[in-house]
Amino acid sequence: MSMIKTIEAKRLEIQTQLDSSKSQGERNKLGQFATPTPLAIQMLECARQLHPTGSRVRFLDPAIGTGSFYSALLRAFPANQIESAVGFETDTACADSARSLWGNTPLKLRVEDFTTAAPPSLEWTKPNLLICNPPYVRHHHLRSAEKLRMHRTVEEAAGVKLSGLAGLYCYFLCLSQAWMAKGGLAGWLIPSEFMDVNYGQRIKDYLLSRVTLLRIHRFDPNDMQFSDALVSTAVVWIRNTLPPTDHTVEFTYGGSLLAPELSKTVSAKALRLESKWTRFPHRAEAVSDPGQIVLSDLFRIQRGLATGDNQFFILSREQASTHQIPKRFLTPILPSPRYLEVDEVPADDEGNPILNRRLFLLDCDLPESEVKAKYPTLWQYFQLGIKSGVKSGYLCTHRSPWYAQENRLPSPFLCTYMGRQNTGSGRPFRFILNRSKATAPNVYLMLYPKPFLQMVLKEKPALATTIWQTLNQISILTLTGEGRVYGGGLHKLEPKELGNVSAESIMAALDAKLLGKTRQLSLAVEGRKTWHLNHSQKHD
Repeated sequence: MSMIKTIEAKRLEIQTQLDSSKSQGERNKLGQFATPTPLAIQMLECARQLHPTGSRVRFLDPAIGTGSFYSALLRAFPANQIESAVGFETDTACADSARSLWGNTPLKLRVEDFTTAAPPSLEWTKPNLLICNPPYVRHHHLRSAEKLRMHRTVEEAAGVKLSGLAGLYCYFLCLSQAWMAKGGLAGWLIPSEFMDVNYGQRIKDYLLSRVTLLRIHRFDPNDMQFSDALVSTAVVWIRNTLPPTDHTVEFTYGGSLLAPELSKTVSAKALRLESKWTRFPHRAEAVSDPGQIVLSDLFRIQRGLATGDNQFFILSREQASTHQIPKRFLTPILPSPRYLEVDEVPADDEGNPILNRRLFLLDCDLPESEVKAKYPTLWQYFQLGIKSGVKSGYLCTHRSPWYAQENRLPSPFLCTYMGRQNTGSGRPFRFILNRSKATAPNVYLMLYPKPFLQMVLKEKPALATTIWQTLNQISILTLTGEGRVYGGGLHKLEPKELGNVSAESIMAALDAKLLGKTRQLSLAVEGRKTWHLNHSQKHD
């Protein structure tokens, strides 16, 4: 054991050197984030508890790096229990380091791409313990030809049609089953985002139907497992067998893998109906009522306005005056949430927001020739945008003219798009009542009342305050349960995710006489009920 600790100390030195030899951008593109030693030890200790007592170990790490998991394997299992060990690595520097570190051990190192390698054909040679921290390469860093090849291979090998938005770790997860012995155990250290995002649905279906999902542990996002990657981390344990009838899955959260803060057993049936697995283990097993009214029934929700360059297109009153921007091309716009000191935005007689920080959006759809001829000061300002590179930005190059803004009308209700719980209010999201004619930048979600709610507010405008107050009473757990969280505790809500939040409390707060006019909502609600019923019966 002392020899292993000595090698591990040397490995950490080498790992630090390898990490420092690449920029953060290069490591992000390659998805190279080495597993911390304490976490690797936890995973192998957990694997030892799940592995059949006394059974020989045939170990596989499809992305071994310098060998953090292999080092932990040698600590967790006695040498005479380890029958074989195989590791794949594509980075030659990492592979050379691993070879020098573990050359006197049984490890067989293969310097090749795991996704192109052929799995063993003989059952008795297949690994029965797979532990992996696959490369965290996002889909846009994958070359089209490679993505197409892996997509076809995964469909052939595992019967899974992955989304084009799936990261490389999803391909590793699905391809590995062909390598595993029947009844073999696998532990995956992967981003927890698959539990919530749309592309993760295919992964969740795979975990519930093609293998036996044993446990998912999600670390507290504030307890970052990787100091160099802002990612919320999960450990997924599966066994290479078909799931039994009435299968249940253990969900744990917080603390450590061996001593979690929370634990709950959830039925596979409930998981099939639940779109956000990160709700577990905090919430009860019963899924939300698919027939309830949600915010998307009352509001059309969309992100605020993306200008292409806020510093250029959003101006203070003083800046607009200095550059002599004609008033007709200036639209009031709210400041970002950190500069918005109030949650209720009042307005003057012209509809301008009454705020300490008053900002204006520059918006012009006139052709350049007309601007140059009629508005020379505005033309001069646009020349500054050309010289500074604003015109060549992504959004501007996709607009004609390049300085024209998308149409984003003011909305009476807003929600901040992202935030942390460790703020003064303890709430990561704020709902804003906007009584002005100011639009909002894309750090807000804009809630436009649908016809039913427009009718309600037209009859009783004072109910806008009631609706706003009720929105702010939605529990933190409900909002964060619909959204997603990243390493460091940053919570985000996309329009569809906010739209899934229950609106029953708003309906209850509205005048009883107006509730009779909600019949038009029943069609949307009934449609959701039918879909959920069919989806549930298909898997029963």
